[in-house]
Amino acid sequence: MNEDDKRDAEMDALNARLEKLNAALRQREEEQLAKEAPPPERRGLSRALSVGLNAFSEFVGAVLVGGLVGWKVDEWLGTKPWLMIVLLGLGIAAGFWNIYRVAKPQA
Repeated sequence: MNEDDKRDAEMDALNARLEKLNAALRQREEEQLAKEAPPPERRGLSRALSVGLNAFSEFVGAVLVGGLVGWKVDEWLGTKPWLMIVLLGLGIAAGFWNIYRVAKPQA
């Protein structure tokens, strides 16, 4: 056997070991991903809770902003309680619009 044949045999053996190691690593990664992934019913529940919390916070934020802006503008202009009532109503409408926007199906 000459020098080139030895080198080729060593490279073939090295490539075979690398392929075996890559296969073992892929299998190990798949096993860990299978252990870490939540069951499908938990993923659906997590998604539903996330959308619900997002919709709730959008609604509450719009109502609070409308009410607080109305209250401060009423104090500034001396029109208590009319602007607060109007802007609170607009905040509630904006809150319902935000819930609709968050909850509607994605096209």
